[in-house]
Amino acid sequence: MSNEENKVNEEAVVEEHVEAVGSEADVEWNETAEESQEAKIAELEAALLASQAQLKEQQDAVLRAKAEEQNVRRRAEGDIDKARKFALKKFAGELLPVIDNLERALESGDKENEAAKALLEGVELTLQTFISTIEKFGLTVINPVGEAFNPELHQAIGMQASPDHESNTVMIVMQKGYALNEQVLRPAMVMVAQ
Repeated sequence: MSNEENKVNEEAVVEEHVEAVGSEADVEWNETAEESQEAKIAELEAALLASQAQLKEQQDAVLRAKAEEQNVRRRAEGDIDKARKFALKKFAGELLPVIDNLERALESGDKENEAAKALLEGVELTLQTFISTIEKFGLTVINPVGEAFNPELHQAIGMQASPDHESNTVMIVMQKGYALNEQVLRPAMVMVAQ
């Protein structure tokens, strides 16, 4: 065979090969491969969206848990603060009759008698020390003489006409009231002007 014949044979083989590469089977295979890739891409995109949604839900759950933790901590601190403030409430309530008795002793004592004078001074110093001590723990005296009647702080024993006092004003305090950390422990018993 001559060179020319070899060239013609090679061209024929190349043409056959080109026809085989571009055959209908190859086109179908390429289309199937593209569809498979598109399906795979769609599947991956759906999985990505699902993962993003799940991530968002988990982030929201974490935020809610943190907020709940802060609320619980805040409530606990408030409860502890209230417990601290009012832990002495019952104890302070039991001390009030002692204060009342010391005040009565001072009022009923004979200040003219020299022998009783030293005793009364001792009682007065004891009362002052006692009151200053309980004030350090938040106990305050409610002594409303001349103030307007306040039913939250005062308990009216009666009403009496008085030309010297305005209407609805406290004229006389029968028994002092006390508050512990601004919460009324015992209201003041008062006589109110009519």
